[in-house]
Amino acid sequence: MKKVVFFAFVGLSLILVSYKLVLKPVPFYIPKGWPKPMYDFQSNPLSIMKFELGRTLFYDPDLSRDSTISCASCHLQFSGFTHIDHALSHGIDGKIGTRNTPVLINLAWNKHFHWDGGAGDLNQQAINPLTHSKEMDNNLKEILRRLNQSSFYRKRFYEAYGDSLVSTEKLLKSLASFTVSLVSANSKYDQYQRGEVDFEVQEKRGLKLFQRFCSSCHAEPLFTINHFKNNGLAMDPELNDEGRKTITSNQNDLGLFKVPTLRNVEFSFPYMHDGRFKKLRDVVNHYSELPNSKIGFSKELKSIKKPLTDNQQKDIISFLKTLSDKEFLYNPIFMFPKNERSAQEK
Repeated sequence: MKKVVFFAFVGLSLILVSYKLVLKPVPFYIPKGWPKPMYDFQSNPLSIMKFELGRTLFYDPDLSRDSTISCASCHLQFSGFTHIDHALSHGIDGKIGTRNTPVLINLAWNKHFHWDGGAGDLNQQAINPLTHSKEMDNNLKEILRRLNQSSFYRKRFYEAYGDSLVSTEKLLKSLASFTVSLVSANSKYDQYQRGEVDFEVQEKRGLKLFQRFCSSCHAEPLFTINHFKNNGLAMDPELNDEGRKTITSNQNDLGLFKVPTLRNVEFSFPYMHDGRFKKLRDVVNHYSELPNSKIGFSKELKSIKKPLTDNQQKDIISFLKTLSDKEFLYNPIFMFPKNERSAQEK
């Protein structure tokens, strides 16, 4: 397949640019026609060994304080690397967070991470979930102690870095090597853009409506603009989440949240930063009924024709489902690794 060939050569070319040669390609690739990634590959050159190490770490619950929660506990592959069984993130001891778990899709094209943009470097992003009291609730010193006591991990860090000593930098860059490789670009929409398939009539109508009313915030091909917007949701009085303001302390950032990608949105429910909507119809209906007179929400929402008819809403949802990439959602290279740590080390 042409896609696989492209995938392989791009992976190898990135390795060669960073002066590291591997015998097989990393899974990361740049789809044809996409913009240049924002991720700095020179700061963390890709290699298959670092990817495999990062994948193992991603699925390892020993990174959490009580060895019960892994990164994958909240980031399930078949839902676009988010969770679908509760509105807010769940951590150890049954602790509940204040936000819905974001998807991990096409992160190489992101310059901000988390709903509030609290992380600006994917090589550092994992610190928050690893140490947050309502997530994995561990500390880096303890994580490093566990990894350095493991012959399994010492061997794999040596294979990835030429040094068996596990450091914070190597831990975080290994996790980033896995998450940056989570590229989703083979949905029906992508195949349509490449001329490989045709859309149904309803999907074509939905695409036109989407481009007219939604693309100012969810721009193709990434279906996000990587900015922070107020989407008109009333603040949950129990969560009292101020959004981007919690990071910047700027009153103008009150109620602003990162615009998420809509890729695989069919499977990444519940929706919004607080997971308040369970169905895509709820989301589309929210924007359809949002009054133009509402104070504070982002100006882009005022361009939406109010209200959208029932058929228009159905057309938009029909299009959104073309963004589902089942090859990505069920790709075995992203699944639980076969080289997991032995029971003896657990």
